[in-house]
Amino acid sequence: MKERTADPYEAVYPYEAVDLYVAAGGGGDPVGTTITAAALTRAGAFTGASAGTGAEAGTPGTAGARPLIATYAWERPEVDPTPGPLGAADFTGPAPERGRYGDTLLLTPASRPVPPAGSTLPRLAGDLPARLLLLDPCRGLAAMAAQIRRLADTVGARHVRIVDMGGDILAHGDEETLCSPLVDALAVAACTLAGVDATVYVAGPGTDGEIPQHVLLDRLAGARHLTPTARDADTVGTALAWHPSEASALFAAAVHGARGTVRTVERQIPLTDASARVYALGLDEALARNTVARHLLDARPDTLDEAADLAARVTGIHELERERRPPSGPARPPVASPGPHGTAREAMALIRERAPEATHATYRFAARALGLDWHRIPALRTLLKADSPLLTLR
Repeated sequence: MKERTADPYEAVYPYEAVDLYVAAGGGGDPVGTTITAAALTRAGAFTGASAGTGAEAGTPGTAGARPLIATYAWERPEVDPTPGPLGAADFTGPAPERGRYGDTLLLTPASRPVPPAGSTLPRLAGDLPARLLLLDPCRGLAAMAAQIRRLADTVGARHVRIVDMGGDILAHGDEETLCSPLVDALAVAACTLAGVDATVYVAGPGTDGEIPQHVLLDRLAGARHLTPTARDADTVGTALAWHPSEASALFAAAVHGARGTVRTVERQIPLTDASARVYALGLDEALARNTVARHLLDARPDTLDEAADLAARVTGIHELERERRPPSGPARPPVASPGPHGTAREAMALIRERAPEATHATYRFAARALGLDWHRIPALRTLLKADSPLLTLR
């Protein structure tokens, strides 16, 4: 049985009407969502409505308060070797008093995934100026919608702000580089079914590499946008010093002014002025653009497996089956330490050699280029004396 304790943030931030954020993409999306929340709070009057729609998102939460971010515990296999997302039963550690967040688990630095599962969320809970709540899609669409509805009602949320890093939340399903359409589609469909007042934000269009930026900008034509400040991006500096997120790192770097071509683990991604923006559109507009979400609403799958099967029929991508398959291809180089055996100059030479056309690289890519595990990112950054969101190559 989990130990019950008080919400560690309650004494500092009183129980009052707040906005509820949903990090739609899993993985490192809470990082980019935190930047977005800081920017929206600072901007205040930014409504998040597309031009001409008349939708109104209201004024974001109180300046200085930690935003509430509901997020999936669904991360890449190198972080979590178990297939699919984790639920509340997959974590141990202190939890807030029952009813504080409905039936939703508040993740804290003391939370621990049950082995062999892995998760970066407990550490993020300590390093991000946000309260992270566990979103659970495992029991199907209706149950997830009910969770969001109960959570919004319990915390007195005035508005739900769905944030997606990169923009695959607007996927049609036939994009050649699309990789993970299911979780974003579930977020759109569940919030629609829950009947919450919601706005969808695309942060850093194209930074996840799933839909080319120029395609996304066509789909976002007429949408209002804002550009976070460097101070907004600095709110996640501690987290980005170790977290392997690539999309959030590209977004933060673009906000700080980086431009050029970035080498990620999968591909090269352009970093432009648009990469630093947050675009907003109504929930109904996002639903109209997301083919999988519309199919989910029609079918109302009772389990995550049924939802994944449906998404696979629409897109040809079965995210659960992909994670259940054993890895194929040659084994990765053995994990090493960037210690005395190699100098910073030698390391940079090898990284540049493996990214010959890029101006920047993600630290996840740089670590792989050197045969290092993502846990070694902080040591690599120390070796290279690098403190920016991306590694500058040229």
